[in-house]
Parts: sequence; C-alpha cells; structure tokens
Amino acid sequence: MFVCQLLPAIRGNATRRAALLAAVSVTLLSSCFHKKYETPITKNTQQPDKVLFDQAVKDIEHGHYEVARLSLQTLMNTYESSEYLAKAKLAIADSWYREGGSNGMAQAEAEYKDFELFYPNMEESAEAQNRVCQIHYKQMEKSDRDWSQTLRAEDECRQLLVQYPNSKFAPQTAQLLRNIQESLAEHEFVVGNFYWKRDMNPAAANRLNALVDQYPLYSRAGEALYEAGDSYSKMGPRFRKKAGDMFARIVREYPLSGRADDAKKRLEDLELPVPQADRAAYDREKYDLANYKKPGIVTRSTSWLHGGPDMSHAAKSGAPTMVDPKPTIPASVPVPANALTAGNNASSGTGTTDVSATTVSGTSALDNKPDARSSGGTAQNASDQTAQPLPTNRDKELKKLREMQAKKQAKLDKKKKKQEQNSDQPQSQNASQGTQVAPAATPPSAAPGATPTKPNPPQSSNPPQPQ
Repeated sequence: MFVCQLLPAIRGNATRRAALLAAVSVTLLSSCFHKKYETPITKNTQQPDKVLFDQAVKDIEHGHYEVARLSLQTLMNTYESSEYLAKAKLAIADSWYREGGSNGMAQAEAEYKDFELFYPNMEESAEAQNRVCQIHYKQMEKSDRDWSQTLRAEDECRQLLVQYPNSKFAPQTAQLLRNIQESLAEHEFVVGNFYWKRDMNPAAANRLNALVDQYPLYSRAGEALYEAGDSYSKMGPRFRKKAGDMFARIVREYPLSGRADDAKKRLEDLELPVPQADRAAYDREKYDLANYKKPGIVTRSTSWLHGGPDMSHAAKSGAPTMVDPKPTIPASVPVPANALTAGNNASSGTGTTDVSATTVSGTSALDNKPDARSSGGTAQNASDQTAQPLPTNRDKELKKLREMQAKKQAKLDKKKKKQEQNSDQPQSQNASQGTQVAPAATPPSAAPGATPTKPNPPQSSNPPQPQ
C-alpha cells in the first residue's frame, strides 16, 4: 500500500528532471550557433609595433645587439605614435650598455642623455641617469692615475640626487657618490702626505686641511687632520691656535680615529682645552666600523689585476658633499688684512704670514729706459750686461743667459774686425802692383790700421825692388 502511494511522486520528480535537462540542452545548443564578435584589425593578427619590440627584447637577451637596434629603430621611424616609443629608445641605450667597450659606453651615454631630454618626467629618466653614473663609475682608475672618469662620475651622481631625490635609485647613487669621494680624497691625502714627510709645511697644511673640509666622510680624515696640525705647529708660534684647532677637531669629530689619543696629547702639550666627542660623529663612525667588509683573500691577491680604486673603506652613512672644492690659500702666501676667506680656509686672513708684500711706488727702470725689444731700443753692451747686479741669488739662469749673450757679442766683434782686415788686404796688393808699372813713383801709403802684406812675386827675371 505504501509503495503504491510513492509511485506517483517518483514519476512527478522524474518528469520535472527531464524537463529541466531538456531546457538546459536547448540553451547549450542555441549558444553554439552564436559566433564571437571579432574586430577586423585583431582577427588573426597582432599589433606590429608590439611584435617588433618583443622581438628586439629577445635579440638583446641573446646578445644580438645590432639586430635588436635595427628592429627598434624601425619601430621608432614607422610608428611615431606608438606606446612603445619611449621603451624602444631606452632599449636602444640598454643594448649599447650591454655591449660594453669604450665605443658602446659612449653610445649608451649619448642615448641615455637623449632619453632624459625627450622624456624628463618619466620614471625611467632616473634609471637612465643612474646608468650614466654606472658608465663612468666602471671606468674609474686608481687614485694615483687619471681621475677624469672619477670626476665625471661624481658630477653625474650629484645630478641624479638633485634632479630625482625621491627616486628609488637615490640611496644607491648616494653610496656610489661616497665611494667616488673616497677615491678623490685618497688622491689628495697622498699628495698632502708627500708634502708632510718632506717638511713642506705650508703646502701640506693647506692641502690636508682643505681635504677634510671638502670630504669630511673620508676614512682617514683623522690622520689628515693630525698631519695638518703637525705642519701648522712646525710653522712657528703664530700658528699655534691653528694647530690646536686641527687637533681639537680630531677629538670632536673623529673620536674613533687612530689619531684621537695622539691629538689629545698634543693639545695638552700646547696647553689648550680638550673638547668632548660629538655624539652624532661617534655613532656615524661606529656604524661605519660595524658595516665594514674586509676584502677576501682572493680579492686582495688579485687586486693588482683590477684597474679600479679600492673603496672598501668608504663611509656607509652620512650625506656626501654636493659642491665642488673652493680654491685655498697656503699660509705662506700674503693676504691683505681686510681680506675675508670663506669657510675654514681662512688660514692666513690676518695678513701676517711668512712672506711680506709691499706696493711699489714711484718710477723704476722700466719707466725710464727704452724697451730693448722695440726697433728703436738701444742694446746694452756685453760688459754692461754682465756688470748688472742680480736681483736675487736665485737668478742663476738669468746670469747664465747674460754670460752667453756677452760671449756671443764678443764673437761678433771679433768676426767684424776680421772682416775689416780682409777688406783692407786688396788695397795693399794694388799698391805693390803700381810700383811695378812705375818704378820711379813712390808707392801709395798703406791704409791706416792695415797690416803690411807680402807682394806677389814678379814675372820678370829682374823685378824692381820696392823701396
């Protein structure tokens, strides 16, 4: 009885399922007869500029730089309004950069500069400028060699930090600039140390003091300041305060330097106060020491193979210098008392130096005597030239030149006298011949100053004898 009641319900559910399945089948079959709409441009085709760009990228990755540049140049010349135009120009520069070599680097720099000129507001402009920095950075030589590439790298890195300060390449470029300035400072230190070892105190003090003023992040700034202070102390008591300033700066700004204890001792000897170390300078030096990575054995053993400078000791923190160095005046050069020298380079601003200078007043020999170089000028005699007093003992070259001029003038006088004697010789010969034609006539008197000459032998057997 119960089974008979369930049969109608089961049949009803089956009917509904069949109807639902039929509806779904009809819907699916009807959708098969509707085709997808395709535009005539994109049907079985791709954008030609994209095809050229993708193919050029593959060629660059496989090292086919010439083929890639041809494809990119075709894209730029054919599709002037393409969205890949800027990317194509940057890719051309990248192809030259990857190719390398002096010619490739020069071409890459020119292409990157053109990209910055045409697309200054794009984010890739900072990348292009960063590549220009890398070009000159990779061509840097050691600090004692040609540093033209080092100076170019410094200028390009500064330009990136000024034009794109918020770029993602700014931190990396700042570290590159610190490395570059480490190499430049090393060059200046070598020169200043050379002067210091040879007791050329004014030159050493001026060079080393200016070095620390220009590159305060230099790893051996404390050593440079100590040698500068020692040079000032050897220049006399008038530079006692200047020497103390150098030693005090070591204690204050470079407390972890190897010369900090020596600087304190020198300040005590000079009876000058010893300052306290600056906290920010202490933290900076501590951070640099903690992040210093000593080169490995392989790097040290093959360092002579690399042409680049050693920048492992460069600072890892701090703001690099963004201005060019200013000309400095050594302490031995006189400076007027009212002259003001900018910055810390006023080493001789008081006007009291080792050399005194006075203004020449009145007339001198240059105003009274004619100029010997002019056509109307009168040349001095050789004796007068040699008798002139020398202005200083250092004018040995001038004395030697005057002696040579005197010898030359003496030779000219001797030659002129000899020519005069030779010109008088034919006259005496003519006089002797005249006595042969007219024996009764008296021979003409010889010219004054002429030397008597022996007459030529006569042709006859009994020649008349001259009286």
